[in-house]
Amino acid sequence: MTVRESTTKGFKQGGVLLAPKIRKMSESRGFAVSRVLTHWQEIVGEKLASCTRPVKVSYGRQGLGATLTVLTTGAKAPEVDMQKEALRERVNAAYGFNAISRVTITQTAATGFADGQVSFTHRQTKKPAPAPSAKTRVAAAQAAEHVEDQGLRTALEQLGRNVLNKSQD
Repeated sequence: MTVRESTTKGFKQGGVLLAPKIRKMSESRGFAVSRVLTHWQEIVGEKLASCTRPVKVSYGRQGLGATLTVLTTGAKAPEVDMQKEALRERVNAAYGFNAISRVTITQTAATGFADGQVSFTHRQTKKPAPAPSAKTRVAAAQAAEHVEDQGLRTALEQLGRNVLNKSQD
């Protein structure tokens, strides 16, 4: 029987290193399941996620059901308020049980006005790079021509085109 050697050589994925810190931060706001914070767009949908952010989960004295506080802008508050029940159902589906019994809408974060100034717009994507010139394509193909594996050669040609095209800007 042979012993399998580690292929990671002591390295760990970034998510493994950050998981305890993310969990501690999310639990400080009442989120027992940090997935609600990290996958908000997937849980509530793109349209609702574009104008809302989960702020905190607070638990009642009897421990029956929690209240999810959601941050939104003033103009979107009535629209989000009409969708509270659907939002609650989606979040509970993420938890896997009826953890949330109420959803409240706020226009300022529960922890202070600085947190309430959240930007709901997502970063704009960059314009695509211009197509590489014929000279750049030929140079990239020549650089990778000695590689026998077709897939690797194609990937190296693409990398070469990108690097050469970027250096010409």
